Amino acid sequence: MNRKFLLAALAVMVPVGALQAMTVAVFLEKADALQARGMMAMFSSDIGLLKGEITSAGAALRAEVAAARRAGRPPAFCAPERVRMGSNELLAFFRAIPPAQRQRLEVRDAMRFYMVRRFPCR
Repeated sequence: MNRKFLLAALAVMVPVGALQAMTVAVFLEKADALQARGMMAMFSSDIGLLKGEITSAGAALRAEVAAARRAGRPPAFCAPERVRMGSNELLAFFRAIPPAQRQRLEVRDAMRFYMVRRFPCR
């Protein structure tokens, strides 16, 4: 019973914003603020937030590719098993998105566009 109560209490404590996907505009605002802080950015919780957003988006995209293959459909992109992605390269791609689209485009969707461009299926 105590365990169920603890899990319920933790669920209530999760901020509503954590349940929503981050837009590219918000991601870039946080990334720019971190870059402006220089070495002091290492002490910011936003680093973990941005890394977590990229990690969860990557996991979702891998799941999409696996689901497409299981269904016999061609995947949206054909990335190798391990993808090495530089933060500067990804940020440059995000910054190339027109500002009006950044406001409504989720990080996961922007990463999908990046992966389609970088790893097209041939």
